[in-house]
Amino acid sequence: MKSSLTRRTFCASTLATASLRGARRPPNFIVILADDLGYGDLACYGHPTFQTPNLDRMAREGVRFTDFYVPMPFCAPTRSSLLTGRYPFRTGVTSNPAPDAGINDIGLPAGEITIAQALKPLGYAGLCIGKWHLGHTPEFLPTRRGFDEYYGILYSNDMRPVQIVHNEQVVEYPVIQAHLTRKYTDKALEFIRNNRNRPFFLYLAHAMPHKPLAASEEFYTPETPDDLYADVMRELDHSTGRILAALRELGLEENTLVVFTSDNGPWFGGATSGLRGMKGTTWDGGIRVPCIARWPGRIPAGRTVREIAGIIDIFPTLLKLAGAPLPGDRVIDGKDLFPLMTGAASTSPHEALYAMAGARLAIVRSGRWKLHVRSPGKETRYMKDPSGWVDPRGPDGVTLIAQYEQAKPNQYPGLLTGDPPREMMLFDMEQDPGEQHDVAAQHPDVVQRLKAMFDKTNDAVPEPPPPRPGRGIRRLTGGQLRYDLEPARPQ
Repeated sequence: MKSSLTRRTFCASTLATASLRGARRPPNFIVILADDLGYGDLACYGHPTFQTPNLDRMAREGVRFTDFYVPMPFCAPTRSSLLTGRYPFRTGVTSNPAPDAGINDIGLPAGEITIAQALKPLGYAGLCIGKWHLGHTPEFLPTRRGFDEYYGILYSNDMRPVQIVHNEQVVEYPVIQAHLTRKYTDKALEFIRNNRNRPFFLYLAHAMPHKPLAASEEFYTPETPDDLYADVMRELDHSTGRILAALRELGLEENTLVVFTSDNGPWFGGATSGLRGMKGTTWDGGIRVPCIARWPGRIPAGRTVREIAGIIDIFPTLLKLAGAPLPGDRVIDGKDLFPLMTGAASTSPHEALYAMAGARLAIVRSGRWKLHVRSPGKETRYMKDPSGWVDPRGPDGVTLIAQYEQAKPNQYPGLLTGDPPREMMLFDMEQDPGEQHDVAAQHPDVVQRLKAMFDKTNDAVPEPPPPRPGRGIRRLTGGQLRYDLEPARPQ
């Protein structure tokens, strides 16, 4: 009952704010979230060969963040933080749902308020496209969390059953993944055109470049089979270009903020532009991601922000721009980034940012300093014999349909050098962005200061839940919104 009352109070306050704004139309918001796109996967972030001209132009015409963090190097926790402005330990989403592993009870709690829910009372249309990964059973679906419509795969594109859901019905199974980026983009353009005369929030959560990598025939280059990742990146970039072109064509550019970012660092085949580690680690290769924001007439062209910021900041930034109040009954960890985007502010609104490893707080970044309170762990779990590594969720040509030239562990995306991992490592991220040289012994005062900040935040982190018993990965089949169907075996 308390949650229901809180939501009604929040909505009433939002409606009052909207009425005070009069007839002035609120801005549109488009958040494009790539999946496992590394810090160095864009040319404007240092990739020497990947072709990303549209995203590079978006950076030239807007603002590019160099020190932009996610709160965990995994998919679902980051998505919960993006949509709520809260660290994963507050939302309870500290691991990934996975239907083929029998993990069906993890999702964004009903008491959380998403961007879509906060904007709805102001008359916003809301569409979620692509990877949701905040619960795949009915009570967790995007249509139950404020979105008017949903179209996409509810979890990672390598988790069976790979099936496209529209709202709350399966509409495509099996899925040819080479068509996903184009289908998602077409759906986004349809939504923009249909809602050109009202404010809208489009959350486009691409499947790529999460494994299995897949590109359409227009972008796939079979004559160079070792560059599938590059093909995927060119198509993602083309998708963004189509969206920017549509905004210009419809006269919506000057009333639309577009943000492009990623949920965590790269898997094999990606790039970190000289950062250490990869997805799954709390080295910067796992938790520092690109972020570009563009809004002609509001964000000056060619800005680069080197202050720390994070994906938790998207929620309060969009609400402030729309004129919606922040929920007052909970901690919102994010801050309004718009002053940094425009140059009205020159310093980060954060004294510190934090990231987690599983259900535990692990690192604190404050200014130039980063403290690994918990050991970031070894990066080489697959490197001893990469030729013998088999992906249990790799393409099988039947239920998981994608190109066969998938990246392997010998295509490690980040640095593998540097001081060996341990607890209480301190790095000067201005002088040593690759986290090579632990300087904790030289700066005990900095260690003490950052550890005190860490401890204060860590006091709010619940005890980790007991580990789940391993169930293995099952080859589930789809066609329905259920997760107990396995292929019949011959007797």
